[in-house]
Amino acid sequence: MTTVSHADVLIIGGGLIGSTVALALAAHDVTSIMVDTADLATTLNAGFDGRASAIASASARMLGAIGVGPVLEAHGCAIRAIRVTDGTAPQFLHFDAGEGNEPLGIMLENRLLRAALMAAVEADERITLIAPAKVAGLVRGDHEATLTLADGRRLHAPLAIAADGRRSATRAAAGINIAAWSYPNNALVTMVAHSVPHGEVACELFYPSGPLALLPMRDHEDGRPRSAIVWTVDDHAAAGSAKLGPRALAAEIEKRIDGTLGEVEVIARQAVWPLGYHHASSYYTHRLVLAGDAAHGIHPIAGQGLNMGFRDVAALAQVLVEALRTGQDIGHPDVLARYSAWRRLDNSMVGAVTDGLNRLFAVPGRPAAAVRRFGLAAVERIAPLKARFMAEARGETGELPALLQGQLV
Repeated sequence: MTTVSHADVLIIGGGLIGSTVALALAAHDVTSIMVDTADLATTLNAGFDGRASAIASASARMLGAIGVGPVLEAHGCAIRAIRVTDGTAPQFLHFDAGEGNEPLGIMLENRLLRAALMAAVEADERITLIAPAKVAGLVRGDHEATLTLADGRRLHAPLAIAADGRRSATRAAAGINIAAWSYPNNALVTMVAHSVPHGEVACELFYPSGPLALLPMRDHEDGRPRSAIVWTVDDHAAAGSAKLGPRALAAEIEKRIDGTLGEVEVIARQAVWPLGYHHASSYYTHRLVLAGDAAHGIHPIAGQGLNMGFRDVAALAQVLVEALRTGQDIGHPDVLARYSAWRRLDNSMVGAVTDGLNRLFAVPGRPAAAVRRFGLAAVERIAPLKARFMAEARGETGELPALLQGQLV
């Protein structure tokens, strides 16, 4: 990569979304300067955050189109089916990819995806990466955005893209407000090896404190089946859960999954993350646009958060590439409004559904449980409704950008 001070776009944030948008634009010969406050090499360590993500099939197609598909093939585990239950009740909702079809998603450790994206970024001469670097300010002028770094360097482009996460300083500095609230829960994340094969089935068991997700991973290096655990625990239990030793945590997990995975061994340190919802009042302003967690964040109840960000990337890349090809100013509000119109409704609906499901399954008592179990059984029997849920899981609802179809714009 060659260090430059001017590009087609500035990208603030070099995480999963920032790196993906840089590569998606580079695939269409759009240059970018990507800046991050962190030393990104530290985010590739095995113990950095321990999280894994369910990458929807549409998102996987995009990653393949921009050259990152090999990491999914080498290290990902297909999700061939999803089973949803109210606790360990016998009634369940079962989604199946079907013989010969694409999987519903692919499970992959975040650090492996991060490493693949970073390698591709560093190898692409159309992307300039500056990290670690502290941002001193962003000025959005009539004709360009200027990003000033703490060391005095100034970087210029017609458009700045904020991909700097839930607590986006760029969003706040631009005066874009968010609707936000916290949930009285935390997500405990860890990895387990177990005696019963997962069969490439993801399970989501709902309890009043929140869902417990069992997510299939590639087998452990010793050959045992392996799964990622995302367990929603009450605030008052979070501190204690974070301090549980491996054996005690394994016993608690086994107790709640009723033998689904057989004997369980915790093979990674657990991490506990606070949960919340937020949605920006606007996705853009003059010469600035938001993507991923800078624009929205949801409860991880259905594993859709990262995929919403990937869908943002695909839509934004298509809008910007088409605008550049027709000689438009990509920082103009009229261009950015097209991206907002494409993504805002979908993100709002997914956020509302995940929030509603979380609140529904949190209602305690037998009558509420009976209603939930009746609802799961009804969806299982109503083919069109079930198909709609499957399409959402694959990331295939609405008008799909070319990248989500595995094609360049």
